[in-house]
Amino acid sequence: MNGEINLLTLLSLIVAIVAIVKLRSVLGRKTGDEDTRIEQRRREASMQKTAAQSQSDKVVTLPRRDRDVEPADAAVSVAEVEARIKSFAGEDTALATRMMDILKLDPKFDPDHFLRGARQAYEMIVTAFAEGNRRMLRDLLSADVLDSFNRAITEREQRGQVIDQSFVGINKADILEAEVSPKGVASITVRFVSQLISATRDKAGTIIDGDDSRIKDVTDIWTFSRDISTKDARRNLNWKLVGTQAPN
Repeated sequence: MNGEINLLTLLSLIVAIVAIVKLRSVLGRKTGDEDTRIEQRRREASMQKTAAQSQSDKVVTLPRRDRDVEPADAAVSVAEVEARIKSFAGEDTALATRMMDILKLDPKFDPDHFLRGARQAYEMIVTAFAEGNRRMLRDLLSADVLDSFNRAITEREQRGQVIDQSFVGINKADILEAEVSPKGVASITVRFVSQLISATRDKAGTIIDGDDSRIKDVTDIWTFSRDISTKDARRNLNWKLVGTQAPN
């Protein structure tokens, strides 16, 4: 060919260059549809993040009586708990001694933790009794107390009566007595001072006792028990209501 460029070869080269330029322009350019899809994905991701945050804000961790003792509390020394008990009992040295007896058998016992669970149990029991919720009461009461509560609920149902009740709160909860039986059963008596709005209605809906518009102060003295005689028994951290009495 003597160094001359064939016309056909030149045309093929031009076509190839044009094709490459067009291909690069297409591959390197975002279309309007792509921009729309990207923006839509960003909005969806933002909405999902907001929804997740909103759902997280609604999550409430409820306290459980059987988990009042957290792992960090296990590191608290016996001496520290003894100091808490003495401070808690104040001048009542007999009460302090009896709570120390509980601590000797159950190193995880702490009066503050116990009262926290007792306050929660009190509200649950008072509410369950008013609603006639036998299932909840079964987990919180001893057999004897459960039988007594069941009879009262049954009699109320047979008369066609219902209790409208709102639990306002507990003003005060004090440990009055504590002891460990020879069989290793711990018992603690607590005085609760609470506020309720309560009214009992007959079949016709007429209020026959209480007042649905007035807050009433209520004082109850309850005794809770728990078996702490063995390591296996102490695995069950739940205290049950074993007795009630009217304040003097």
